[in-house]
Amino acid sequence: MNPASPYRGRLAPSPTGYLHLGHARTFWQAQARARACGGTLILRNEDLDAARFKMEFVGAMLEDLRWFGFDWSEGPDVGGAFGPYSQNQRMDIYRAALDTLRAGNFVYPCTCSRKDIQTAVAAPHAADEEIIYPGTCRPQCDPWQAASSQLSNPCQSGAISWPTRGNQVALSPGERGGVRAGSLDTDSALGLQVGGEVVSAPGRSDRVELARAEGAKPLVFPGNDAPPPARYAWRFRVPDGEVVSFTDGHFGRQSLVAGEDFGDFVVWRGDGVPAYQLACVVDDAAMLVTEVVRGADLLVSTARQLLLYRALKLAPPDFFHCELLCDAAGQRLAKRHDALSLRQLRAQGATPSELRAGWVSCQ
Repeated sequence: MNPASPYRGRLAPSPTGYLHLGHARTFWQAQARARACGGTLILRNEDLDAARFKMEFVGAMLEDLRWFGFDWSEGPDVGGAFGPYSQNQRMDIYRAALDTLRAGNFVYPCTCSRKDIQTAVAAPHAADEEIIYPGTCRPQCDPWQAASSQLSNPCQSGAISWPTRGNQVALSPGERGGVRAGSLDTDSALGLQVGGEVVSAPGRSDRVELARAEGAKPLVFPGNDAPPPARYAWRFRVPDGEVVSFTDGHFGRQSLVAGEDFGDFVVWRGDGVPAYQLACVVDDAAMLVTEVVRGADLLVSTARQLLLYRALKLAPPDFFHCELLCDAAGQRLAKRHDALSLRQLRAQGATPSELRAGWVSCQ
């Protein structure tokens, strides 16, 4: 985090069920860190899941958070300078980000269903148990490889590489030293090199708006001029073999290998809605969030999102991941645990202070 930037944290619940104790503890840590820095706490309503979204969950979310002791200064119920604070009202900025990714050919159309991927022969699993995409729809055109080789890029005009901080020489991923040939390190990567000229990445004060790419055209596979089918997702192509490294505020140094620990991932769903990874990155950047506090189950997603920040030329926030909360049987809490929802516990007479005293981490 840039010490000159005022701290801005966020709570980002999804109204697809009642909030449980696990949400409460992670959010409590986020609020504590914001208060310790004298910063701003934002509430963002992540309501893009139309299949599970219910208005009753939105009302319950606001009521339960207030009851537990949360207090935010920006959000869907109080407004703020960086609204709207409900994702279903922010589609224009998501489409602009998708246009930017398409213009750089960082994404490609994919018609594979979840079942197609699950039944793929010997499909490996990512570090977070997601199945690594087998590459069924992946084109041969590779913008990452062309950028690292500094050769003429068949995917886009102009090779791209990422420099390091300060006066160090800007190196392409293939030239930069480290654990492996090719790495993205958020402790050092802060700018963009295009055609030999280094341009600083957008600072937090000037990245409220994502510029819509001019002249963005549908991606066409080499040797295939046919347009993609009517219903398809847009999938982000990861730079295979590149090490994505970052320092987590709680778990310390993290390094994940693109293509091994995680694979190509969906950024825009087939039903016309942005996926979590893209919406989260776009919103955190536009709302000038300086630190993301969330559960440890999203550590791998951080690597995915850092690649999106780079492709969109946005400065990433800091990250702090919390241990997950488990029930008496040692199972990670989920919204299906109605007995441990804040709403149910409140109805049973529990108090917020009692609940905070009984938190147990997963081992």
